[in-house]
Amino acid sequence: MTSMEGTAELNSWREELESLVEDTGIPFAGDGIGILTPESTTNQSLFESVNTEETAESFNDQIKGFAKAWAELMTELGKGCKDVVQQTLLTEESYIVKKTKGPLKEVSVKLRFFNEFLPEDRDPVHAWSVIFFVFILALAALTVNKYDSNHQTVKKVYVHPPSAVRVMLPDGRYMAYCEVGVPADKARFSLVTPHSFLSSRLAGIPGVKASLLEEYGVRLITYDLPGFGESDPHPNRSLSSSALDMSYLAEAVGVKGKFWVLGYSSGSLHAWAALKYIPNRIEGAAMFAPLINPYESSMTKEEMSGTWKNWTRRRKFLYYLARRFPKFLGYFYHRTFLSGKHGQINKWLSLSLWNKDKTLVKTSDFEEFWQRDVEESIRQGNTKPFIEESMLQVSNWGFSLMDLQVQRKCQRKGIFPWLQFMYGEAECELTGFLGPIHIWQGMDDMVVPPTMTDYVARVIPNAFLHRLPEEGHFSYFFLCNECHKQIFTTLFGNPQGPLDTVDVAPTKENGEVESTCADSAIGI
Repeated sequence: MTSMEGTAELNSWREELESLVEDTGIPFAGDGIGILTPESTTNQSLFESVNTEETAESFNDQIKGFAKAWAELMTELGKGCKDVVQQTLLTEESYIVKKTKGPLKEVSVKLRFFNEFLPEDRDPVHAWSVIFFVFILALAALTVNKYDSNHQTVKKVYVHPPSAVRVMLPDGRYMAYCEVGVPADKARFSLVTPHSFLSSRLAGIPGVKASLLEEYGVRLITYDLPGFGESDPHPNRSLSSSALDMSYLAEAVGVKGKFWVLGYSSGSLHAWAALKYIPNRIEGAAMFAPLINPYESSMTKEEMSGTWKNWTRRRKFLYYLARRFPKFLGYFYHRTFLSGKHGQINKWLSLSLWNKDKTLVKTSDFEEFWQRDVEESIRQGNTKPFIEESMLQVSNWGFSLMDLQVQRKCQRKGIFPWLQFMYGEAECELTGFLGPIHIWQGMDDMVVPPTMTDYVARVIPNAFLHRLPEEGHFSYFFLCNECHKQIFTTLFGNPQGPLDTVDVAPTKENGEVESTCADSAIGI
């Protein structure tokens, strides 16, 4: 009885196990656990192969699973952050809700009439959220399209073949120069012009007519500063070395006696240096929107604030870098005018422009002149000369503009001057720059503000200041025939033409007059 019950119990156990195995799709064979028959071995191999196929999950499935799990995790994290914000910042007792609830409610009441334009079955909160989102997407699309259209019209910088005439200076460096107007032997006036930042020898007086130079007998000489254009760099450039370079150039090109110097914008730094270091060679100076050190300590608070207030934040930052961390300027220069592409002058130099200047810089004549001048200025592709020029603008010049003021100084130290004072007048001499200084300043100039010129007029009272109402930084000096004639009349008086000489200008072997300014942007 017991054996029958055991057999029945064993059979019921087997039937139950077989039913479980059949549910998995794997047949069960064998008399007991741990006993392997050939059939059971085959079934076990089949089970292992199926299990291997199930575990051999592809790499893509693993990535999908990981991404899905990560997305679920981030969703839960976002919900948690949302709950935290709602329970802390957006409660009725929070500071933000207390401060913004009233104004937002007033705005909501005032703008509630817009809900009349929505369908009756639309929730205003949901509808206006969708409309705002679509508006943002449309605005972004328009901005991208506008950028693409502008990007496609950007003109690349073209490096022109070398064309300048160069002279060797005493230290072995070569300086490239350009001259237009009357020949050296017929010049009634010689006018030497150092160029401004991001410019070259091709600038001079932009757009001046050769006929006007002939009418006044002017020989206009421009040159590339060290490292600009085709001039060799200077290992230790300063304003004193700049003045000596100007003197050496004038002597090398045959300027007899004194000459006039013209400084425009930041090019006036080198003109000021000439008045300080080589005054015996300078007949007079013409300054147009002359730049001074914006950190000049002798400026009044009104002059300082008026100088800085209209400048862009980017320009202020670049001045700060030039003063504190000049090496970082190279990064910005490579992203702008040294990027190999042309750009607008106000963006490349971070300038603020007023109405007349804005109109001028958009003309085709100005754009053509500006792009050719920039191409010549950056032809060496080196940031060092531009960094040096920026540093000169904001550093100690080695002299003060007050040194140029005409003063009468008498020797009164020592016993001999004292005895001379007792028995007669003491020996006195005039110091400073004794020649005329003319300054033209546009009253709408936002690049070199009029407050800078006010400072110059205060420290150099003998200078002649010409205020130009409604004129900007470029409008009076660039491409203006009538303006150029007014300038020459102010400097040189009535036109008398070139000197009447029997000498002829230097010629080539074929008898043609030699040009010293090939491929020039002057005289357009």
